[in-house]
Amino acid sequence: MAPSIAPRRLRPALRAVTATAAAALVLSACTGGSGAAGAGDTSGNQLLTIPREDLATFTRNFNPLSPQAAPMTLQAVYEPLAVHSMADAKDTPWLATKWEQAKDGKSLTFTLRDGVKWSDGRPLTADDVVYTFELQKKVLGGFDYLDKVTAVDAHTVKFSFNKAFSTAFYEISGHYILPKHIWSKVKDPAKFTNPNPVGTGPYTKIEKFQSQSYELRKNPDYWQPDKQQIAGIQMLAFSGNDSANIAFTNGEVDWTQSFIPDIEKSFVAKDKKHNHYWFPATGAMINWQLNTTKAPFNDPAVRKALSMAVDRDQITKVAMNGYAEPADCTGLAHTYDKWRDTSLAASCTWTKYDTDAAAKALDTAGYKESGGKRKLKNGKNFTLDISVGSASSDWISVANIIKQDLAKVGITATVKTPDWSAVSSSYNTGTFDTGIVWSNNGATPYEYYRGVMSTKMVQPVGKQATENYHRFGDKKADKLIDAFAAATDEKTQREQTNGLQELYNKDAPVVPLFTGPEWGAYTDARFTGWPTEENPYATLGNRNGSTILVLTSLKPVKS
Repeated sequence: MAPSIAPRRLRPALRAVTATAAAALVLSACTGGSGAAGAGDTSGNQLLTIPREDLATFTRNFNPLSPQAAPMTLQAVYEPLAVHSMADAKDTPWLATKWEQAKDGKSLTFTLRDGVKWSDGRPLTADDVVYTFELQKKVLGGFDYLDKVTAVDAHTVKFSFNKAFSTAFYEISGHYILPKHIWSKVKDPAKFTNPNPVGTGPYTKIEKFQSQSYELRKNPDYWQPDKQQIAGIQMLAFSGNDSANIAFTNGEVDWTQSFIPDIEKSFVAKDKKHNHYWFPATGAMINWQLNTTKAPFNDPAVRKALSMAVDRDQITKVAMNGYAEPADCTGLAHTYDKWRDTSLAASCTWTKYDTDAAAKALDTAGYKESGGKRKLKNGKNFTLDISVGSASSDWISVANIIKQDLAKVGITATVKTPDWSAVSSSYNTGTFDTGIVWSNNGATPYEYYRGVMSTKMVQPVGKQATENYHRFGDKKADKLIDAFAAATDEKTQREQTNGLQELYNKDAPVVPLFTGPEWGAYTDARFTGWPTEENPYATLGNRNGSTILVLTSLKPVKS
């Protein structure tokens, strides 16, 4: 998985592509040995079984500070102060029961819930919250606006900012909380694997941990015992999308967040009574990011020309199986529809497919075509790489369509598909050419524009970046972003957002492709209580902040 600093940063639903007979044997071994707790059981004591198609093996690492943290670390083991659902845009009090933001936007105070205990029986206190944020800043940085965190009393925490920062709630409230009495004794928190985690979540006990499967069982001291209806969670590792999907469509697992081609035919039709899916357009904007530290990607005219060469309709209909819609020049995902400047979106041209216009724009920018090959200003052929993890079958298809489109304007693209760790490393250090990349996704457009346009997010090549891999910043954007954060009323925030959309249209910091669907499919043969379009209390993804809402809503079907 991609390194993650901010707890709300979207993690990609990596879609693996290689299927092997060995993976099928792994599934058989994993499910066959779990007896009454297996996915096929309907006794009411079965485990909720979830496949991970992007991880061929698991490592016993439950450190939320680590980019290699095992699945469900942030969904079942540790919990936030509040849970935000992108599905209905609601904030649910969690470890905190209420909060209050100062009128000047310079502080935020949370009241913690009484009676919450860690899984070792120790009480959750304000000191744990203070320590968590101190540790976060020390180990991973971020929260540059956060001046100090203070325990007002055992159940009250005050976050003080060094400037007005009205958007802090989303990031702070969604951050996991760690037990101070455990982590303060760890010598190197960044490298600690935390094999037996102590958390406040519903499923904290690790059992039967193997390289390709493990179980999470009930936290005996969970503060919501009435919501621990499922016996536990079983995670299964697969080397590719195909093998994981076979297991899912055969009814051997319960819940997946993977790309399933033609899901109506391959999954729903097999059991229309029990098999369901829901792909709300609440995901992040998926961008084609161009490394702006490299020529000619540092030229906005080139970025716009390359964008015009891309057939987004083909991408969304073919590569994304019709599950997505093309982006426009505001860069805003559908999550932010109410913030969109519709007149701007309708008037701009650089996100519209037009091969002739793209070729003309490249000519005007000084990149002429000769003998069917587009030339750089030094006379060499215009070539580029598109990096995508080998697990992302749909994004590989996206990259191949872009490759075909670029050939029409004389540019030779090579789609590179090493394993995800290699791709991630090239993004982090800034050594890549171009790549298909997700973006930040939050309650407001602030998170998106900060991630793609703020100079404060730009790291030099060679230094680890956790966002803004394309390394673009505009000081005019900084002013607008800061003004948005300082504003305490939506009217002022809208004015700043309109300015950011205009600047985005001018700069073309990235090439927006489409809003990423929030993948999610399930069978209710064994569990009920799933979020649906009619009851959108959470998204159906099992790797995001609202997953905890699903885990505490599901109930087993008893025979």
